[in-house]
Parts: sequence; structure tokens; C-alpha cells
Amino acid sequence: MTRISFASHPFLLGFEELDRLVERTAKTGNDGYPPYNIEQVDERTYRITLAVAGFAEEDLSITIEDHQLVIRGRQQDDSAGRVFLHRGIAARQFQRSFVLAEGVDVTTATLERGLLHVDLSRSLPDSIVQKIEIKRG
Repeated sequence: MTRISFASHPFLLGFEELDRLVERTAKTGNDGYPPYNIEQVDERTYRITLAVAGFAEEDLSITIEDHQLVIRGRQQDDSAGRVFLHRGIAARQFQRSFVLAEGVDVTTATLERGLLHVDLSRSLPDSIVQKIEIKRG
């Protein structure tokens, strides 16, 4: 069976990269940890908030890899020599990815009371009108 994508429509020329981004996003892990919010602050500003209680700044990393915002967390397991009667808080790691549109940049990242806030802004693209000369054949 042949897979048909929206980028194969004849009016969508050159959108193959967008089709690959949609496919990559669909493959992203959806285990639900850590929980997060995405909010639109204003017309061109967004905020991603992740609940990362128990993670210190040095346990977290934020990178942009090929138009993809990648947030990773890795806690050190400091349970050596300790005896737990119940262990409900596990030292765990995570990776959460968000695909960014062209022109969306990370402006700041702050860790506050167990919440990691990543602020994004979108620049307005320049409106360009290009005249194409018609040559006689």
C-alpha cells in the first residue's frame, strides 16, 4: 500500500520538508512525562511550561536540533545507602521535543518552583513581492 501525504498535492510545491516534520512529530514519544502546557502569550509570543519538580538546573538541558526544541532531564540516583519503606518518587529521565516553525526562536528559559518555562517568539516575515520577467520565446 502506497502512503499518500498532503505534500503530494499538486498545489503544494516544495512542502516535502513540512511533510517530514509532521511525520517526525507523530513518532515523538507520548508517555505523558513530564506534563506540560503550551500557551500563547500574545500574537507572536508563546510559553512552554514543563512540570519538572525535583530537577535542578544542572539536571536539565535545552537544545535546538534541526528546527526541533529538545528538552532533556536526567536526575542523579542518590539512593545508595538509603533504606526506603516505600519508593514512589523515582529518579527518572525524560526527553520532550517540540517542532518549531521557521522564524520561531527561544528567547529565555527559567526554572521556578519546579516549573521550567521556555519562552518563544516568532519574528514577522518580510513581505516580499517579486516581479518575474516574461521572456519572448
